Amino acid sequence: MKHVRSFLLLIALLPGLPTVAQKAAPVGLQLYSFRDAFAKDVPGTMAKVRQMGFREIETAGTYGLSLPAYRQLLDQNGLKAISTGASFEDLATNIPKVVNEAKAVGAKYVVCTWIPHYGDQFTAFDVEKAIDVFNTAGSLLAENGLTFCYHNHGYEFQTYKDGTFFDYMAENLDPKFVNFEMDVFWVKEPGYDPVALLQKYPKRFLLMHLKDRKPGTPDSNTGHADVESNVTLGQGDVGIAAIMKQARKSGVKHFFIEDESSRALQQVPASVSYLEGLR
Repeated sequence: MKHVRSFLLLIALLPGLPTVAQKAAPVGLQLYSFRDAFAKDVPGTMAKVRQMGFREIETAGTYGLSLPAYRQLLDQNGLKAISTGASFEDLATNIPKVVNEAKAVGAKYVVCTWIPHYGDQFTAFDVEKAIDVFNTAGSLLAENGLTFCYHNHGYEFQTYKDGTFFDYMAENLDPKFVNFEMDVFWVKEPGYDPVALLQKYPKRFLLMHLKDRKPGTPDSNTGHADVESNVTLGQGDVGIAAIMKQARKSGVKHFFIEDESSRALQQVPASVSYLEGLR
């Protein structure tokens, strides 16, 4: 046994030899989940993302790194940026910047997570402006080989006409150029059912944020909630198991765990384990 241990130690210390491949996580990670850790140690946190089994990520800024340096860090850790964010303002006024940033990190999808509006009230003016900006931006991004998605954030489920603002957006955003990233928390939070929404709009949700909500959390359609209401997947009231069962049937292509709580480093591995148990 002593010789075996010595041999294994030697193997571990020799550079350039392949290590045992770690089992890949069944989904990706939205890096915003580890924002506090990234603020302290970018290389170490990126390595931890890899060690947790993630192979696909969604970016959340570059932590002060240049785009080439950030891409190099992703490549060093075997992480593929599936999607990256873009602000509403840049989508409206600076598409070349959006294209450059997405291509620099190797992303195929560009996601906008917030439509500017005053206070907690989303209005007809806000939705019409968003539809105009998104249809134009989506067309221009498509010309550059990129796919645009809008990430819901709760306020779109305020009542409008015969349904909600989200319904109006789905009807008026051109599916050739604009589709959606469903954040399941931000469908549940305003009181809606993610499974029903997937069934209502098949093939419109290409990306998904997986996030669970502490039972008893009050509903809200303002787009604001206590981040500490984020719990390990499967322990909340969002209905993750049913969502996963429906999501691929409805055309979701990529999934990302997003945990905004202060416990994300502890909860995310448990969320991965939960999802592995669903397979």
